[in-house]
Amino acid sequence: MSPFLAEIIGTMILIILGDGVVAGVLLRKSKAENSGWIVITVGWGLAVAMAAYAVGSFSGAHLNPALTIALAAIGKFPWADVPSYILAQFIGAFLGAVVVWLHYLPHWKETEDQGAKLGIFCTGPGIRDTFGNLLSEIIGTFVLVLGILAIGANKFADGINPFIVGLLIVAIGVSLGGTTGYAINPARDLGPRIAHAVLPIAGKGSSDWGYAWIPVVGPVIGGILGALFYKAFFLA
Repeated sequence: MSPFLAEIIGTMILIILGDGVVAGVLLRKSKAENSGWIVITVGWGLAVAMAAYAVGSFSGAHLNPALTIALAAIGKFPWADVPSYILAQFIGAFLGAVVVWLHYLPHWKETEDQGAKLGIFCTGPGIRDTFGNLLSEIIGTFVLVLGILAIGANKFADGINPFIVGLLIVAIGVSLGGTTGYAINPARDLGPRIAHAVLPIAGKGSSDWGYAWIPVVGPVIGGILGALFYKAFFLA
């Protein structure tokens, strides 16, 4: 499997399981309805782990443009491969969102809350504050990239690393995710947001394009800062 295809499939798996758990919690008449934030954060952690297990041997399982750019910024990934990885990640995220829409097809019309429907596909702030929301995404992705690099520097039993990264995602969600929904990944947010905009979702509202740049720009900045911090203090 080529790295390009691996990043498409891996990011698609990530979104199927990640957006899927949010849909289960938020959509009316789902058996998981109202099961709460802990279920969502654990679901996203397992989504990252499963996606990484699936394609890590083929592409390194970046699954996130912020991580790809951050690794390139410190010389751990070739800049020439960055555009193809990012394109694959956005394609995979879009396709994953389409699968979630199809899987929960009867439930959209049963759910009146337009904000809940949008929240299945992409993130939004608890309190809308441009600087605060951007800062939250920067900090969350800083911790993500720093954590991934630190985990990679440790010796674990074979095959454990993706699971440990999944635990990192749970930790970020539980501790830092309450402000913006912790996109920490431009593809994870923008790809499904585009799907929300174009799919015939019953009773959907706005795709909130005025907010959409924050979960793109914030993670890129935070990822680069996290990688530079790791290089400066852990590799010095």
